[in-house]
Amino acid sequence: MKLEKLVGERFKERPSDCVIDSHALMLRGGYMKYVANGIYSSYMPLRRITRKIEQIIREEMDAIDGQEVQFPVVLPASLWEESGRYESVGNELLRFTDRNKAKMVLGMTHEEAAVHLVREYGLSYAKYPFMIYQIQTKFRDEARPRGGLIRVREFTMKDAYSFHTSQEDLEQYYDRCHKAYERIFARAGIPEVVSVASDSGMMGGNLSHEFMLLTPVGEDSIAICSECGYKANLETAESIIHNHRDAVSEELKLVHTPNIHTIEDVCSFLNMPAEKSCKAVVYQRNSDDSYVVLFLRGDLDVNETKLTNYLGTEIHPAVITLECGLKSGYIGPYKLEGDFTVLYDRSLEGANNLSCGGNVEEYHYTGLDLERDCNVTEFHDFAKITEGGICPQCGRPSITISRGIEVGNIFQLGTKYTEAMGMQYIDPDSVLRYPIMGCYGIGVGRLAASVCEAHHDEYGPIWPMSIAPWQVHLCCVRSDNAEAKACADGLYEELQKRGAEVIYDDRQVSAGNMFSDADLLGVPLRVIVSPRNLKEGVCEIAARDKSFSIKVSIEAAADEIMTKIQEMMNPALD
Repeated sequence: MKLEKLVGERFKERPSDCVIDSHALMLRGGYMKYVANGIYSSYMPLRRITRKIEQIIREEMDAIDGQEVQFPVVLPASLWEESGRYESVGNELLRFTDRNKAKMVLGMTHEEAAVHLVREYGLSYAKYPFMIYQIQTKFRDEARPRGGLIRVREFTMKDAYSFHTSQEDLEQYYDRCHKAYERIFARAGIPEVVSVASDSGMMGGNLSHEFMLLTPVGEDSIAICSECGYKANLETAESIIHNHRDAVSEELKLVHTPNIHTIEDVCSFLNMPAEKSCKAVVYQRNSDDSYVVLFLRGDLDVNETKLTNYLGTEIHPAVITLECGLKSGYIGPYKLEGDFTVLYDRSLEGANNLSCGGNVEEYHYTGLDLERDCNVTEFHDFAKITEGGICPQCGRPSITISRGIEVGNIFQLGTKYTEAMGMQYIDPDSVLRYPIMGCYGIGVGRLAASVCEAHHDEYGPIWPMSIAPWQVHLCCVRSDNAEAKACADGLYEELQKRGAEVIYDDRQVSAGNMFSDADLLGVPLRVIVSPRNLKEGVCEIAARDKSFSIKVSIEAAADEIMTKIQEMMNPALD
């Protein structure tokens, strides 16, 4: 294709509202255009990239016996009512009523549609196991879209659903899919993606993993052990605290603490470290606004995902009123009275001589021993793991916290959806049973943006050969020169005959403008034909990542370019 015919403008200035480099470069390079919050139109370069990613995904899904299907974008609410998610999922699910007054939803995920498609097919154990997958447009009404294609509302996703008659069979297939994902990310150009244990969230199930590209601009936090290699999303990483109990428990004393509310101020006033304080964090259930009071050590933060999972319901930070019975800034476990759910984090287990709120305005206690003074015997893990924390796997204080972009996820769903939607099969003993499901997702646009985020310089993306919009960027410098133009035209025709994907720039623009556009398109192999080179009878072949730059005779150029294309493609993966 000739660059002069390519729809979309490229420009030098970084958009002021772009925080993430990939977002800025994909707008500057004419890959996409903003339509609405979290919604973009794609130009040809991005479509070529995503089509190649989709092909890689199809090949790997087909290799593990996947069968491609397609579910509707618009679904009847009745399917989601069957699973119970029509009401339980929040505002991310876009609900609407059609012209016939029927309740509908825009699909943000397709577990219900998958069960609906195969529940009549899968009536006998002899049909199992099987996996179906689709690559489809989805819509999730994100509250805070960000980072261009990193977090959007409308997106293309590959989602796959496997069905099994035993947990053992699911686990074996889950491992096959895990390995397929590793191959997908390596073939797409980011083999550095890591797998981390994660929270299943609204998907349900007991086991799930996320595939993370580690990058400072990522929106997820990941706990990583530098000693044993343990990795987990911060939402699910277990927080292990070893308290050093003082030999003698002091007397519980009520201390006047005027106009002091925060843990920092309380500890400073009492001259005590935060590790010797017990703080209260208060939430309300979304369903009925009932209060949940959680106590944990003062130097730690609440992991709201853990708390939500424990309660089995969504929560929000509490609005503490005069009528609720809580004294904001002075809430403590001793003689706390009221109709509250009261919970204790494991960070307080075995601790003594703590400070805490006095449940009286402007008063705190010192000398608190929870087991002695409050008869607390039940503690649970509600805290976020911290930098330097104890690794849940090897027990060493070697946890580091990194940021990452989630580029894929896999879940063991169990029978959550098949049971709710009445999908059953007859086993060899003629007993009705519910199939066990797995679910496997990859965001196509997010993967493309993540590759750009991982591989770019200040001038533009550096696309790997496997997903690049074109393989070769042919630049004819001084196309007004007849000899240069004829040579470049001939090379363009020869490369196309040999099956190379070429974007050809023969515009009469300066070399600076030509190379600036080439940088923004990020094609991995650049070929430069110019009057200066032709005086030597050569053209220049250079890598976009600057790993090499060679001069080759015009006669040998096509052969060398085809060789370089093959060398730069990802090798076959087992």
